[in-house]
Amino acid sequence: MTPSLHALETGRLLLRPHVRDDFDDSLALWSDATVTRFIGGKPLSREEVWSRLLRYVGHWALLGYGYWVIREKDSGQFVGEIGFADYQREIDPPLGDAPEIGWVLMPSMHGRGYATEAVRGVLSWADATWPGRDTVCIIAPDNVASRRVAAKCGYVETRQTTYKGHPTGVFRRAG
Repeated sequence: MTPSLHALETGRLLLRPHVRDDFDDSLALWSDATVTRFIGGKPLSREEVWSRLLRYVGHWALLGYGYWVIREKDSGQFVGEIGFADYQREIDPPLGDAPEIGWVLMPSMHGRGYATEAVRGVLSWADATWPGRDTVCIIAPDNVASRRVAAKCGYVETRQTTYKGHPTGVFRRAG
């Protein structure tokens, strides 16, 4: 898999699949308690972030989709990560076969509209790649910012459930 093959560009952002050199940026992101407070509730270890990076690459290799690194177009600065996954989540009822979108940004990048811009960018890719296919996401009830981004991008909460013992909203966007 060649990162440039799946690279995307928005007005202010460059997105491309992860490579080994992205590990330090991913580690900084996922070891930040502000980032993980709604996603698992605790910062990730170096080992856990390495497994996450391998999972990102594996999605592209096995499924033809995955996660992108988000960087500012002008500065090249790391913004965060976004993408689609099939995590085979043990959630009831199951999410089905719709790809699950997720996004996470460095706290220093919050409040700039980057999440909405990146989500819209990858949804354009998804609409071209999977015409008519729904996508889903799960968001913690207290994660107001991500719920707002999801709504702006066409996601509608379809149910409340529990995931790993935590209340979780399931959102769906028609393809």
